[in-house]
Amino acid sequence: MIHRDSYFWPCGLLIILVSSLLGCDSNAPPVAETPPPPVTVSQPLARDVIDYDDYEGRIGAVESVEVRARVRGHLVKVNFHDGQMVKPGDLLFEIDPRPYKATLDQADAQVAGADAALQLATKEYQRSISLLQSRAASREEVDVWIGKQAVAKAEKLKAQAAVEQAKLDLDFTKVEAPIAGKASRTQVTVGNLVNASGGETLLTTIVSVDPMYVYFDVPERALLRYRRDYRKALVGQDGTQLSIKELKVPINVALEGEDGYPHHGFLDFADNKVNPSTGTIQVRGVLPNPQRNLDAGMRARVRVPASSDARKALLVTERAVGTDQGRRFLYVVNNENMVERRDVKLDRVTDGLQVIGDGLKPDDWVIVNGIQRVRDGMKVDPKRQPMPGAQGPAGAASEPTKPGGKS
Repeated sequence: MIHRDSYFWPCGLLIILVSSLLGCDSNAPPVAETPPPPVTVSQPLARDVIDYDDYEGRIGAVESVEVRARVRGHLVKVNFHDGQMVKPGDLLFEIDPRPYKATLDQADAQVAGADAALQLATKEYQRSISLLQSRAASREEVDVWIGKQAVAKAEKLKAQAAVEQAKLDLDFTKVEAPIAGKASRTQVTVGNLVNASGGETLLTTIVSVDPMYVYFDVPERALLRYRRDYRKALVGQDGTQLSIKELKVPINVALEGEDGYPHHGFLDFADNKVNPSTGTIQVRGVLPNPQRNLDAGMRARVRVPASSDARKALLVTERAVGTDQGRRFLYVVNNENMVERRDVKLDRVTDGLQVIGDGLKPDDWVIVNGIQRVRDGMKVDPKRQPMPGAQGPAGAASEPTKPGGKS
């Protein structure tokens, strides 16, 4: 029988031998430490900013006219091109005037006949008065001629009115532009019969082009705030009742595909009631349009300063902002080059920079490049530079738009 101690003795010897071999390599090189990752840091910008309210709106023409035929007849001439700019009084269409010229001649003849009848009645009346004085005529005969004279006067007035109507109809055969603006395409071509009754024929439309309106809906609370703040800015008190037009509330407008808000104007109208279903009220702004870039019906983005006064704020580039389960944060590097996570409250974006409402200090160094390589409590190698986006597109820091359209 094999003794148990003789079985474990070789195993123990093997373990001692392996341990000795492993312990002999005491001069192995240490594992190299990973260097801190390089990051770019910037201090937030301190600026005066104005809060804005953004809306969706539609461009509308100040004046819009449907040009319709006022007399019946065949269209004989079109004197403009589709889309042409026209001025008040420009001749647009001509309807065949010959039937109306004949009607005018007939009316002139009726006036002449009525005038002759009146002259005859007047002479007969004067003769009957003379005969009455010599007792050669009765009073009844005089009364008859008084009546005939009155009828002749009325017939002359009627004939003169027919002349005026015939002149109007003849004038209506020449259709002129009632306003200045841009004409649409012609709806009727030469040779077609146009009607003036039972549904007047639409010939074309004209819309004014400068200035233009923009219509949009604002919450009633926002409108009350505009009135309150801008009244303070103008007169220094709330009690003065000024119209929305007199307050000169500035607006900035952009069309589809435009960068920024290149069109500037003012509010000039607010509707007289609030929509109780939506709690909004329609307002209107007026915009100069010398380049004719604005067309009626265009969709527009509208930005209105929420207040007449600017406020101090801290701004950072948008790419410095991180998101974690709906929470927004910034990575800040302290004096020991250690990363600290700062949960922040975001405000509006202005000039491409994010306004930080809370959670950041002016002297903090914010990581603006490399946030994907760091985490809270990590040591980094910071490289300082000015905040990206600090300069506007033209190379100068952009300033907030002031009420009144000034910067």
